Amino acid sequence: MGFGHARFLASQLRAVSLPRSFSTSPVHASGHNKWSKIKTKKGAADAKKSAVFGKAYRDIMVAVRGGGSADPGLNSALAAVLKNAKSVGVPKDNIEKALAKASSTGKDRGDQQVTYEAMAYGSVGVIVECLTDNLNRTAHNIRGILGSHGARLAPVGFLFTRRGYVNVSLDKGDDRDARTERLIEAALESGAEDFEEAETPDDPTTTELEFTCPTENLAKLTAAVTRSGLSRDLLSSELVYAPVDKPESADEDLETKVAELVGALEDNEDTLRVWTTLDS
Repeated sequence: MGFGHARFLASQLRAVSLPRSFSTSPVHASGHNKWSKIKTKKGAADAKKSAVFGKAYRDIMVAVRGGGSADPGLNSALAAVLKNAKSVGVPKDNIEKALAKASSTGKDRGDQQVTYEAMAYGSVGVIVECLTDNLNRTAHNIRGILGSHGARLAPVGFLFTRRGYVNVSLDKGDDRDARTERLIEAALESGAEDFEEAETPDDPTTTELEFTCPTENLAKLTAAVTRSGLSRDLLSSELVYAPVDKPESADEDLETKVAELVGALEDNEDTLRVWTTLDS
Protein backbone atom coordinates (compact mmCIF):
# COMPACT_ATOMS: atom_id res chain seq x y z
CA MET A 1 0.00 0.00 0.00
CA GLY A 2 1.47 3.36 -1.04
CA PHE A 3 1.91 6.27 1.35
CA GLY A 4 -0.72 8.36 -0.42
CA HIS A 5 -3.30 5.56 -0.27
CA ALA A 6 -2.54 5.01 3.40
CA ARG A 7 -3.09 8.70 4.11
CA PHE A 8 -6.44 8.54 2.28
CA LEU A 9 -7.61 5.60 4.38
CA ALA A 10 -6.49 7.34 7.52
CA SER A 11 -8.58 10.35 6.58
CA GLN A 12 -11.66 8.12 6.35
CA LEU A 13 -11.06 6.45 9.68
CA ARG A 14 -10.90 8.22 13.00
CA ALA A 15 -10.75 6.89 16.54
CA VAL A 16 -13.35 8.31 18.91
CA SER A 17 -13.99 7.95 22.61
CA LEU A 18 -16.60 5.45 23.71
CA PRO A 19 -19.91 7.22 24.39
CA ARG A 20 -21.74 6.43 27.60
CA SER A 21 -24.75 5.17 25.76
CA PHE A 22 -26.95 2.20 25.22
CA SER A 23 -30.05 1.15 23.39
CA THR A 24 -32.59 -1.39 24.54
CA SER A 25 -35.22 -1.04 21.82
CA PRO A 26 -35.94 -4.42 20.20
CA VAL A 27 -35.15 -4.75 16.52
CA HIS A 28 -38.76 -4.38 15.44
CA ALA A 29 -39.33 -1.23 17.51
CA SER A 30 -36.26 0.96 17.07
CA GLY A 31 -37.48 4.53 17.26
CA HIS A 32 -34.77 6.17 15.19
CA ASN A 33 -33.75 3.46 12.75
CA LYS A 34 -36.32 2.00 10.37
CA TRP A 35 -34.07 -0.45 8.55
CA SER A 36 -34.61 -3.27 11.02
CA LYS A 37 -38.33 -3.06 10.27
CA ILE A 38 -37.72 -3.59 6.57
CA LYS A 39 -35.32 -6.45 7.31
CA THR A 40 -37.90 -8.10 9.55
CA LYS A 41 -40.50 -7.98 6.81
CA LYS A 42 -38.12 -9.44 4.23
CA GLY A 43 -36.21 -11.94 6.34
CA ALA A 44 -36.99 -15.51 7.25
CA ALA A 45 -37.38 -16.65 10.85
CA ASP A 46 -33.70 -17.46 11.26
CA ALA A 47 -32.69 -14.09 9.85
CA LYS A 48 -34.99 -12.34 12.30
CA LYS A 49 -33.49 -14.29 15.18
CA SER A 50 -29.97 -13.50 14.03
CA ALA A 51 -30.81 -9.79 13.84
CA VAL A 52 -32.25 -9.80 17.36
CA PHE A 53 -29.24 -11.65 18.79
CA GLY A 54 -26.81 -9.40 16.95
CA LYS A 55 -28.46 -6.25 18.24
CA ALA A 56 -28.48 -7.58 21.80
CA TYR A 57 -24.77 -8.35 21.51
CA ARG A 58 -23.97 -4.83 20.31
CA ASP A 59 -26.11 -3.25 23.02
CA ILE A 60 -24.37 -5.27 25.74
CA MET A 61 -20.96 -4.24 24.42
CA VAL A 62 -21.89 -0.55 24.42
CA ALA A 63 -23.60 -0.69 27.82
CA VAL A 64 -20.69 -2.38 29.60
CA ARG A 65 -18.02 -0.17 28.09
CA GLY A 66 -20.08 2.98 28.46
CA GLY A 67 -21.23 2.23 32.01
CA GLY A 68 -17.87 0.95 33.19
CA SER A 69 -19.13 -2.28 34.75
CA ALA A 70 -20.37 -5.73 33.74
CA ASP A 71 -22.44 -5.88 36.93
CA PRO A 72 -26.05 -4.90 36.19
CA GLY A 73 -26.42 -4.00 39.86
CA LEU A 74 -23.88 -1.22 39.34
CA ASN A 75 -24.72 -0.39 35.73
CA SER A 76 -28.35 0.61 35.17
CA ALA A 77 -27.79 0.84 31.43
CA LEU A 78 -26.64 -2.76 31.33
CA ALA A 79 -29.53 -3.88 33.53
CA ALA A 80 -32.00 -2.42 31.03
CA VAL A 81 -30.19 -4.03 28.10
CA LEU A 82 -30.15 -7.46 29.76
CA LYS A 83 -33.84 -7.19 30.63
CA ASN A 84 -34.67 -6.50 27.01
CA ALA A 85 -32.36 -9.23 25.70
CA LYS A 86 -34.09 -11.82 27.87
CA SER A 87 -37.53 -10.55 26.87
CA VAL A 88 -36.79 -11.13 23.17
CA GLY A 89 -35.43 -14.63 23.78
CA VAL A 90 -31.67 -14.16 23.58
CA PRO A 91 -30.10 -17.36 25.00
CA LYS A 92 -28.22 -17.15 28.29
CA ASP A 93 -25.07 -18.46 26.61
CA ASN A 94 -25.13 -15.62 24.06
CA ILE A 95 -25.56 -13.06 26.82
CA GLU A 96 -22.69 -14.49 28.88
CA LYS A 97 -20.35 -14.50 25.87
CA ALA A 98 -21.17 -10.87 25.12
CA LEU A 99 -20.60 -9.91 28.76
CA ALA A 100 -17.28 -11.74 28.84
CA LYS A 101 -16.01 -10.00 25.72
CA ALA A 102 -17.29 -6.59 26.78
CA SER A 103 -15.79 -6.82 30.26
CA SER A 104 -12.34 -7.90 29.05
CA THR A 105 -9.82 -5.11 29.48
CA GLY A 106 -9.84 -2.99 26.34
CA LYS A 107 -6.21 -1.92 26.86
CA ASP A 108 -5.01 -5.51 26.96
CA ARG A 109 -7.03 -6.37 23.86
CA GLY A 110 -6.00 -3.21 22.02
CA ASP A 111 -9.63 -2.32 21.33
CA GLN A 112 -10.41 0.96 19.62
CA GLN A 113 -13.69 2.53 18.64
CA VAL A 114 -13.55 3.83 15.08
CA THR A 115 -15.98 5.58 12.79
CA TYR A 116 -16.30 5.17 9.02
CA GLU A 117 -18.11 7.61 6.74
CA ALA A 118 -19.48 6.51 3.38
CA MET A 119 -21.73 7.50 0.49
CA ALA A 120 -24.23 4.93 -0.79
CA TYR A 121 -26.04 4.98 -4.12
CA GLY A 122 -24.88 8.51 -4.86
CA SER A 123 -27.10 10.27 -2.33
CA VAL A 124 -27.31 8.43 1.01
CA GLY A 125 -24.80 9.28 3.72
CA VAL A 126 -23.77 6.43 6.03
CA ILE A 127 -21.86 6.42 9.32
CA VAL A 128 -20.62 3.14 10.80
CA GLU A 129 -19.32 2.88 14.36
CA CYS A 130 -17.10 -0.12 15.09
CA LEU A 131 -15.18 -1.55 18.02
CA THR A 132 -12.10 -3.48 16.95
CA ASP A 133 -8.83 -4.98 18.10
CA ASN A 134 -7.53 -5.07 14.52
CA LEU A 135 -7.95 -1.92 12.43
CA ASN A 136 -6.69 -3.54 9.23
CA ARG A 137 -9.22 -6.37 9.46
CA THR A 138 -12.11 -4.06 10.21
CA ALA A 139 -11.19 -1.56 7.49
CA HIS A 140 -10.91 -4.39 4.96
CA ASN A 141 -14.27 -5.86 5.94
CA ILE A 142 -16.10 -2.52 5.94
CA ARG A 143 -14.66 -1.52 2.55
CA GLY A 144 -15.68 -4.89 1.15
CA ILE A 145 -19.25 -4.61 2.42
CA LEU A 146 -19.59 -1.06 1.13
CA GLY A 147 -18.18 -1.96 -2.27
CA SER A 148 -20.52 -4.92 -2.72
CA HIS A 149 -23.54 -2.68 -2.03
CA GLY A 150 -22.76 0.27 -4.27
CA ALA A 151 -21.17 2.40 -1.55
CA ARG A 152 -17.72 3.88 -0.95
CA LEU A 153 -15.78 5.60 1.80
CA ALA A 154 -16.40 9.35 1.62
CA PRO A 155 -16.51 12.31 4.03
CA VAL A 156 -20.22 12.67 4.87
CA GLY A 157 -20.02 13.80 8.48
CA PHE A 158 -21.33 17.24 7.53
CA LEU A 159 -24.66 15.59 6.68
CA PHE A 160 -25.14 14.52 10.31
CA THR A 161 -25.28 16.10 13.73
CA ARG A 162 -24.41 14.34 16.98
CA ARG A 163 -27.39 14.36 19.34
CA GLY A 164 -28.57 12.80 22.57
CA TYR A 165 -31.63 10.55 22.19
CA VAL A 166 -33.87 9.27 25.00
CA ASN A 167 -36.93 7.07 24.59
CA VAL A 168 -39.28 6.12 27.44
CA SER A 169 -42.58 4.28 27.69
CA LEU A 170 -45.63 5.41 29.67
CA ASP A 171 -48.65 3.49 30.87
CA LYS A 172 -51.93 4.58 29.34
CA GLY A 173 -54.72 5.60 31.66
CA ASP A 174 -57.16 8.33 32.57
CA ASP A 175 -54.34 10.60 33.73
CA ARG A 176 -52.00 9.92 30.80
CA ASP A 177 -52.27 13.43 29.36
CA ALA A 178 -51.38 15.01 32.70
CA ARG A 179 -48.46 12.62 33.25
CA THR A 180 -47.22 13.20 29.71
CA GLU A 181 -47.33 16.97 30.18
CA ARG A 182 -45.39 16.77 33.46
CA LEU A 183 -42.82 14.44 31.92
CA ILE A 184 -42.30 16.77 28.96
CA GLU A 185 -41.89 19.72 31.33
CA ALA A 186 -39.27 17.80 33.33
CA ALA A 187 -37.45 16.87 30.12
CA LEU A 188 -37.41 20.43 28.77
CA GLU A 189 -36.10 21.72 32.09
CA SER A 190 -33.27 19.16 31.85
CA GLY A 191 -32.03 20.07 28.40
CA ALA A 192 -34.41 18.41 25.94
CA GLU A 193 -34.87 20.46 22.77
CA ASP A 194 -37.50 18.41 20.99
CA PHE A 195 -39.89 15.55 21.66
CA GLU A 196 -42.31 13.28 19.84
CA GLU A 197 -45.03 10.93 21.08
CA ALA A 198 -45.39 7.55 19.39
CA GLU A 199 -47.95 4.77 19.73
CA THR A 200 -46.82 1.19 20.42
CA PRO A 201 -48.85 -1.24 18.28
CA ASP A 202 -47.27 -4.25 19.99
CA ASP A 203 -48.45 -3.05 23.41
CA PRO A 204 -51.75 -1.15 23.44
CA THR A 205 -51.37 -0.44 27.17
CA THR A 206 -48.39 1.88 26.69
CA THR A 207 -47.25 4.85 24.66
CA GLU A 208 -43.75 6.20 24.05
CA LEU A 209 -42.06 9.59 24.23
CA GLU A 210 -38.86 10.31 22.32
CA PHE A 211 -36.62 13.24 23.30
CA THR A 212 -33.56 14.76 21.64
CA CYS A 213 -30.99 17.01 23.27
CA PRO A 214 -27.44 18.35 22.92
CA THR A 215 -24.88 15.64 23.65
CA GLU A 216 -23.77 17.27 26.89
CA ASN A 217 -27.31 17.07 28.29
CA LEU A 218 -27.88 13.35 27.71
CA ALA A 219 -27.05 12.16 31.23
CA LYS A 220 -29.07 14.95 32.85
CA LEU A 221 -32.07 14.34 30.59
CA THR A 222 -31.97 10.58 31.14
CA ALA A 223 -31.90 11.02 34.90
CA ALA A 224 -34.80 13.48 34.79
CA VAL A 225 -37.18 11.29 32.80
CA THR A 226 -36.37 8.09 34.69
CA ARG A 227 -36.47 9.54 38.20
CA SER A 228 -39.62 11.53 37.68
CA GLY A 229 -41.82 8.53 38.47
CA LEU A 230 -43.92 9.34 35.42
CA SER A 231 -42.35 6.95 32.89
CA ARG A 232 -42.68 3.16 32.87
CA ASP A 233 -39.42 1.97 31.26
CA LEU A 234 -36.31 3.57 29.83
CA LEU A 235 -36.13 2.10 26.33
CA SER A 236 -33.16 3.98 24.95
CA SER A 237 -30.57 6.55 26.00
CA GLU A 238 -27.72 7.07 23.59
CA LEU A 239 -25.73 9.39 21.39
CA VAL A 240 -26.92 9.22 17.80
CA TYR A 241 -25.94 10.62 14.43
CA ALA A 242 -29.08 12.38 13.20
CA PRO A 243 -29.48 13.76 9.66
CA VAL A 244 -28.98 17.54 9.54
CA ASP A 245 -31.83 17.85 7.05
CA LYS A 246 -35.18 16.10 7.29
CA PRO A 247 -34.96 12.93 5.16
CA GLU A 248 -36.62 13.19 1.79
CA SER A 249 -38.98 10.42 0.79
CA ALA A 250 -37.12 7.63 -0.99
CA ASP A 251 -38.56 5.15 -3.43
CA GLU A 252 -39.04 1.58 -2.30
CA ASP A 253 -36.13 0.27 -4.36
CA LEU A 254 -33.65 2.67 -2.73
CA GLU A 255 -34.98 1.93 0.76
CA THR A 256 -34.63 -1.79 0.13
CA LYS A 257 -31.03 -1.38 -1.09
CA VAL A 258 -30.08 0.77 1.88
CA ALA A 259 -31.76 -1.68 4.26
CA GLU A 260 -29.69 -4.50 2.79
CA LEU A 261 -26.50 -2.42 3.15
CA VAL A 262 -27.30 -1.57 6.77
CA GLY A 263 -28.06 -5.23 7.47
CA ALA A 264 -24.75 -6.35 5.98
CA LEU A 265 -22.84 -3.74 7.98
CA GLU A 266 -24.61 -4.73 11.20
CA ASP A 267 -23.77 -8.38 10.55
CA ASN A 268 -20.07 -7.48 10.65
CA GLU A 269 -18.70 -8.66 14.00
CA ASP A 270 -17.00 -5.35 14.77
CA THR A 271 -19.99 -3.09 14.06
CA LEU A 272 -21.72 -1.31 16.94
CA ARG A 273 -24.06 1.12 15.18
CA VAL A 274 -25.05 2.20 11.67
CA TRP A 275 -26.69 5.53 10.81
CA THR A 276 -27.93 6.88 7.47
CA THR A 277 -29.35 10.14 6.17
CA LEU A 278 -32.62 8.31 5.50
CA ASP A 279 -33.14 7.65 9.21
CA SER A 280 -36.19 9.42 10.59
